[in-house]
Amino acid sequence: MALNHDIENLHAEVPLAATSVLVVDDEVLFAKAVMRHLEKAGYRCAHAATLAAAEAQLAAAPADLVLLDMRLPDGAGLDFLQRLRLRSTVPVIVMTAYGEVEDAVLAMKCAASDYLKKPVDLEELRVNIEKVLAHAALGRQLEYSRARESSTTPGAQLLGASPLIEQVRQQVARIASLVGGGATQAPTVLITGETGTGKDVTARLLHQGSARASRPFVHVDCAALPKDLIEAELFGHVKGAFTHALTERTGLIEAAEDGVVFLDEIAELPLELQAKLLAVLERRTLRRIGSSQEQRSQAWFIAATNRPVAEMVASGALRADLYFRLKVLTLDLPPLRARGEDIRLLAEHFVADYARRYGASAVRLAPDALACLRAYGWPGNVRELSHVIERAVLLSGGGVVDAHALALGEGLGAHSATAAPSLEDMTLEELEKTMLARALKGSAGNVSEAARRLGITRMAMRYRMDKHGLRGDES
Repeated sequence: MALNHDIENLHAEVPLAATSVLVVDDEVLFAKAVMRHLEKAGYRCAHAATLAAAEAQLAAAPADLVLLDMRLPDGAGLDFLQRLRLRSTVPVIVMTAYGEVEDAVLAMKCAASDYLKKPVDLEELRVNIEKVLAHAALGRQLEYSRARESSTTPGAQLLGASPLIEQVRQQVARIASLVGGGATQAPTVLITGETGTGKDVTARLLHQGSARASRPFVHVDCAALPKDLIEAELFGHVKGAFTHALTERTGLIEAAEDGVVFLDEIAELPLELQAKLLAVLERRTLRRIGSSQEQRSQAWFIAATNRPVAEMVASGALRADLYFRLKVLTLDLPPLRARGEDIRLLAEHFVADYARRYGASAVRLAPDALACLRAYGWPGNVRELSHVIERAVLLSGGGVVDAHALALGEGLGAHSATAAPSLEDMTLEELEKTMLARALKGSAGNVSEAARRLGITRMAMRYRMDKHGLRGDES
């Protein structure tokens, strides 16, 4: 599941003009005062003085939120709530007089969203309504994302028959079996490997194989998040925490609930945020920006990086204490060039997949194409192979894909099997710069196209270009 893009939509403000509130209370003057206050804030309100009237109102026009008194002329609000929960998940805030707190506790057990003691402060009531509606919207979005991904996204898989990839699959299965539900603490996992080796897929496999498979999977690309917003994205903030904090916002860690937080490219986090993340991992609590209240985090943290971790720690770019906290369990993914026997299997899988997607019939790889694929060094690993096959299938229009259609001639000379020693002598930084330069050259300097070829965002591409002093076409 790739909730890193879907989660961005969770922070949209609740559209008050479209939000309806049903006030169920037999104190007419109080109900009218509540309605006037909420209508000034942009809500649409309706009133029911009895449970029977409330049933009729909801049957005629479902509300977005119900304010429910616990004592009505024709029955108890708790009984009404229990009946309501059999057919609806509409948020309910119960209102109870002094001495009825036990009823409020029972109401919370029946999935009431909150409760307030009378007399109710109207401004406090409005704030509580905003919080409850925001939480309900978050829950709906997460449920939608889970349902959509489970119905449209095939399960993640690490394809290959080589001993190296089989060993990784066995390690993934063992680690996933150690992870229980949200009530138990899950061990942090660090996934290392070159760009394109399948770190994202591996994280999803861990999630799918664990007892938390039905819980959210939140993918956080630490390299793509703007540095001035990353703290708010991860931890959330309260209203007024800083200049543009006009509403309360749920952070990505909090949105993951007791599911998975996948911190991709963890080494790109600023040092001050590394310290804050370490505190979350140690204490299992987090605090929104501007808030004095800490809340429990039951998320399972999985991190990944394509950079040499030891060098990052030695240079001070990655905190040693965070590294040691993350590497409780480590998975190191092998590069594609070390999995020679898997190249044909993967290539044929991608050919069939892209032929099906683009409606191309009877596409197959010619013998010279297979030989070319096997000889190439694959600096971009499985991701690069996937993009090469996609381009070849599109250009072939069906039929046979030969070596020429792969367009690997330029890279073959520099990254062939015979040139492997020189590739191995390169540092990861040198290899990354080489890949960026090749992608920019192949796209005539077009940064967006180069980013697409490398399978990264334009923001991540621009960040890496700046790091290596590369320039492209700004148009």
